[in-house]
Amino acid sequence: EMGGCLSLLITRDGGSTWNKIDCADLPETIPGEGAFAASNTNIAIVGDRAWVGTTEGRIWYTPDRGKSWEVFKTPVRSDEPTLGIYTLDFYSDEVGIAMGGDYTTPDGNLGNKAITEDGGRTWELLAEGEIPGYTSCVQFVPGSGGQGLVAVSYSGISYSSDRGKKWSTLSEEPFYTLKFVNDSMAYAAGKFRISRLKFQ
Repeated sequence: EMGGCLSLLITRDGGSTWNKIDCADLPETIPGEGAFAASNTNIAIVGDRAWVGTTEGRIWYTPDRGKSWEVFKTPVRSDEPTLGIYTLDFYSDEVGIAMGGDYTTPDGNLGNKAITEDGGRTWELLAEGEIPGYTSCVQFVPGSGGQGLVAVSYSGISYSSDRGKKWSTLSEEPFYTLKFVNDSMAYAAGKFRISRLKFQ
């Protein structure tokens, strides 16, 4: 939060120039509200729509490439400075997931996973009390109909085949971020490491 609003910069020319959106054109922030870095995965874009997850467990949403904005609440916990939404992904303009937790207590698994099926307007918690805990990156598996999910953190890699209801541990190797190349291959990056993951 800077000057009473999130600092949101927009480019309309492929990145050559950037302009900060005026605070008068943005919703009000909660004092101290910001966004975790999370390897750039606290932002999701589908077509003209974009969603930004915040430290207050809220979603800032634009339907028109940043011209107008509104804010949606989620049930993701944000009652400590280290809690909130770290990462989100949208499979379509309706189906999305937001995850977070607390990197200082990575096993904490309450109030850190939520799903939306209406473009971010309403959210439901997932897999309460179950893995994964703190998550720094979550991605839908391409071509999975929005059912396949992979989540990574420095505690390892988790996988769900049912839109986040149940998860299993794929690896305990630590990673910070993950990006799918196609429906069967992804690259994960961590401290001094990059790994290629194959899915069948």
